[in-house]
Amino acid sequence: MKTSETFDALLNNLKVGETATTVAARRDEIAKVLNKNFRSKDGCTDYKLMVGSFGRHTAIKGVSDLDMIFILPPRVRSNYDGERGPRRMLERVKDALTDRYPNTDIRVDQCVVRVQFTFNAFKFEVQPAFENADGSFEYPDTKAEGWKATKPREEITATKECNDRTSTNMRHLARMARAWKNENGVSMGGLLIDTLVYNFFAQTDDYNSAGTGSFDRMARDFFKFFKDEPEQDYYLALGSRQRVHVKAKFQSKAKKAYNRCVEAIDLGGKSSANKKWREVFGTSIPLAKSASEASRSFRDTEEFIENDFPVDVSETVSIDCEVTQNGFRPTWLRAMRRDRMLLKADKSLKFKVTSCSVAEPYSLKWKVLNRGPEAERRDMVRGQIVDSSGRGTRVERSDFKGEHVVECYVVKNGIVVARDRIDVPISNTSVRREPGS
Repeated sequence: MKTSETFDALLNNLKVGETATTVAARRDEIAKVLNKNFRSKDGCTDYKLMVGSFGRHTAIKGVSDLDMIFILPPRVRSNYDGERGPRRMLERVKDALTDRYPNTDIRVDQCVVRVQFTFNAFKFEVQPAFENADGSFEYPDTKAEGWKATKPREEITATKECNDRTSTNMRHLARMARAWKNENGVSMGGLLIDTLVYNFFAQTDDYNSAGTGSFDRMARDFFKFFKDEPEQDYYLALGSRQRVHVKAKFQSKAKKAYNRCVEAIDLGGKSSANKKWREVFGTSIPLAKSASEASRSFRDTEEFIENDFPVDVSETVSIDCEVTQNGFRPTWLRAMRRDRMLLKADKSLKFKVTSCSVAEPYSLKWKVLNRGPEAERRDMVRGQIVDSSGRGTRVERSDFKGEHVVECYVVKNGIVVARDRIDVPISNTSVRREPGS
């Protein structure tokens, strides 16, 4: 496929699409409820502002966290002063929404009222706020027991100005960065992504008028910029210049993405180039079938988590593999790889979650994908989405040679919020399911 065809398809597949209609309906209904409560107005959908990725128009398919400001009437401001004022305001909003949605999980979460819709997996974070004369807002913070300032309109304006200056490429790249984040399990907020994309375009004008035929090089250069960023605790957000905190280091995964971009570009128009792009951006990259693939003799049984759940990575999970053999002390796979030790045949493999930032309850899903000529010859590519063998574990056994992959997905409220993968390079062997697992 041509580069332009690949990235045209990627951008089209990342569109929010029909989800936008559902989001708008939920947004307007919430506004009606709160306008009835605070202004005694029936059916009024005014006094609202979508912020966050959706408000900056950088969201992608699968977006689950939706940020909404409800603009409060100034006349009630004095009623919510004092230490208990922020809590009482948020409780009032929660109670009003609970009356409208009695079977929905609605709760106060420090600065917002979180409304978790289960039918379509959306989570609205409703932030009641007073608007100031300069267009900024003051919102309640129960932890600080006071009201704090936020400037989302300045962030929206900065996004639009950069997008106009770059012939819409700012929003294109921001969406591509989100696809990378979701595919590779990078815990980053949307405002941080948009700020880094904004900073990238601030230091180069090479792609201000680039078409999708140049997006391979734009992606490469963006990830080079990304990987070379110094480690720091926060950035100053685009437009507002307010602090946006870094949840987890991203440089090493950006470096992997950069290397994959370089490899994909070197492959040119070969069908294998899109496989490499897919490692960066996920299944929204189309695959071009080669002649050998069209006549293959094995079943392509790989499944993709995106087909079962929306993916919106906001947390972290890490997995490792305990390798054991009778008569030998267990060894961790990541340590083996670091020490360049070979993983050979007839080993018991217990994949484990070693850390997870997601609050329980949640469920785990796994994928064990066998790669290489031996897997294809035996028709044992596998790759189905499966459950855990036990609490936080997946038990397998090495069986035949290949460069194999195991992935773990954390699903909470019907959304994949964290994922990790580990490469399993087996000499003389691969992985097969333990009997009874």
